[in-house]
Amino acid sequence: MKRKSLGKNAFLNGLRSVLNIIFPIITFPYVSRVLNVGELGKYNWSNSFVSYFLLLAGLGIATYAVREGAKLRNDRNEISAFASQVFSINILSTVVSYILLFLCVLIFPKVQSYSACIYIFSIQIFFTTLGTEWIYSIFEEYTYITIRSIVFKILSIVMLFVFVRRPGDYLNYAGITVFSAVGSNVLNYLHAKKFCTIRFTFNIDWQEHIKPILIIFASSVATTIYLSLDTTLLGLINNNYVVGIYSVSTKMYNIVKQLIAAILTVTIPRFALLWGRHRYREYRKLLLQISDALALISIPAAVGVYMLAPQIVILLSSTKYIRAVSSLRLLCPALIFSIFSWIFTSCVLIPAKRENKVLIITVLSAVVNLVLNLLLMPSLKENAAAITTSLSEAISMFLGMYYSRDIIKGLYKSRFWKAIFTYILGAMSIVIICFAGDVLFDSTVMVILFDVVLSIVEYALILIGLKNKFALDVLERVLLRFY
Repeated sequence: MKRKSLGKNAFLNGLRSVLNIIFPIITFPYVSRVLNVGELGKYNWSNSFVSYFLLLAGLGIATYAVREGAKLRNDRNEISAFASQVFSINILSTVVSYILLFLCVLIFPKVQSYSACIYIFSIQIFFTTLGTEWIYSIFEEYTYITIRSIVFKILSIVMLFVFVRRPGDYLNYAGITVFSAVGSNVLNYLHAKKFCTIRFTFNIDWQEHIKPILIIFASSVATTIYLSLDTTLLGLINNNYVVGIYSVSTKMYNIVKQLIAAILTVTIPRFALLWGRHRYREYRKLLLQISDALALISIPAAVGVYMLAPQIVILLSSTKYIRAVSSLRLLCPALIFSIFSWIFTSCVLIPAKRENKVLIITVLSAVVNLVLNLLLMPSLKENAAAITTSLSEAISMFLGMYYSRDIIKGLYKSRFWKAIFTYILGAMSIVIICFAGDVLFDSTVMVILFDVVLSIVEYALILIGLKNKFALDVLERVLLRFY
C-alpha cells in the first residue's frame, strides 16, 4: 500500500474540523431567529437523548477497529475478514441500541412528547454504523472523507435556508442535521469496497474481539460522563445563566482543541501500524515528532487564547457574555494537558493494547472532577468547572505518562526539553504583542488580526533565531517548494 503523507492528512483533517466548527456558526444564528425557544429546546434535548444510544451502538468499535485493522491493511483477505466481523458486531449493537431507544419512548411519557424528533435523530444511529468511517482511518484515506464532508455541508446549508423558514420547522432542521452528519454514509459503505469486502457474518471470534471492545466502550462512557459532568452539575448547583456563561467558554475551548487535535487524529492509525508490526524505532521517532509538533502549536495557542479571551468572547458571542472570559482563561492550561494526555492514551496505550489503563485514567480523572466540582462550584460557579477541568486533564496526562513509562523511557531527552523552552520563550512574545494590540486598536476585529498575524510571525522568527530543529525543517521544506 502506498505510504500516506501525515502532513497532508493532518491538513485535510484540520480542514474537516474547521468545516465542522463553521457549520454550526453559520447555521445557528439563522435557526435561532427562525425557530422559537421551545422548538430549539426540543431539538437540543432530542439530539442529546439520541446521542447516548449512538454511543451504545458504536461501543468501542471505531477505536478498536483502527488499532487492529491498521496491522492488516496490506492483506485484502485478512482485512476483509476482520472488517466483516467488526461490522457485524456493530450491526448487532445497533439493533440492541434501537430496541432500548424504542422501549424508552414507549415507557416514559415525557420522552413520548419528543418522539417525532427523536425518531428523526435516531436515523443517524444506523447510518453511522453503515458508514464504517473507521475503514478510511485504517487506510489513512482522508482526501475522500474531506471532499465528501465539504459537499454535504454545502448541500445542508442550502437545504436549511430552503426548508427551515418559519416557526414549526424544527423537524426539518433535525432532518437536515442528520443529513449533514451521515447523509454520505451510504456512499462510504459502497466506496469501502475499494479497500476491502465488508459483509454481515455470524462467524465472529467473540473471544478475541469482545473484551477490548467493551473496555474501550467503558472508557468512552466514562469520558462522555466526564465531559458533560461540569455542565450538568452547574445546572443542578447554580442556574441556567451560569450554564450559559460556561457554555460560551467551553465552545471556544473546544474549537481550539479540535483544531490542534486534528494533527493527532490522523497519526493514530500509523502508530497502531508501527506498533503492531514491531517497528519500534520508527514508532518512537514518530512519537517524538508528534509530541514536538503538538508542543510547538499548543503552547502558543494556550497563551494566545488567554490573552485574546475578551476579544474572542465578544466576537463569537456578544458583550453580555463577557463574564465568560475568566473561565475561558482558566481552561487554557487544559489545552496543553488534554493534548498530551491524548498522546499517551491514543498513541501509546491504545496501540500497546493497554486499554484497561486508559479506563483507569478516565475513571480516576472523572472522580477527581466530580469531587472538586461539588466542593468548589457553590462558591466559584463556572470558574470552578474550568479549574477542575484543567486539573483533571493534568491528572490524566500524568497518569498516561506513568502507565506509558516503559514505552517512552529515554524518549524525551534534553533536545526535546530545550525545544519546549524555546516554545515557551516564543509564546512570551505573544503576551507583549497582545498588550500592544490593546493599546493601538479599539476595534475587536483589528485587535485580533493584529495580535494573531504579528504573533505568528514573531513566534516563527524567534524559533528560527534560536535554531529550533522543527522550525528549521519546516522552513527548509517551504524554501525547497518555492525555489
